[in-house]
Amino acid sequence: MADITMYTSDRCPYCSRAKALLTKKGVEFDEIFIALHDHEARERIAEITGRRTVPQIIIDGTPIGGWDQLSALDRAGQLDALIA
Repeated sequence: MADITMYTSDRCPYCSRAKALLTKKGVEFDEIFIALHDHEARERIAEITGRRTVPQIIIDGTPIGGWDQLSALDRAGQLDALIA
């Protein structure tokens, strides 16, 4: 299984969707919660992923983006290979 880390925040519907998709796929992931107004944490996320928004998903050390990118990989049939 791939090593997956997801940066999330509360009241984030895209975070919930990303977590639900990965859970449905049966993969485990580390969730790192970022408070809504924690600007320092957002800067650290940007250093790692190039983006300040959540969710930010990293698979085997490679930032893949957020919910839009995760769901696009799934629709294209590429997500299963990444998380295997």
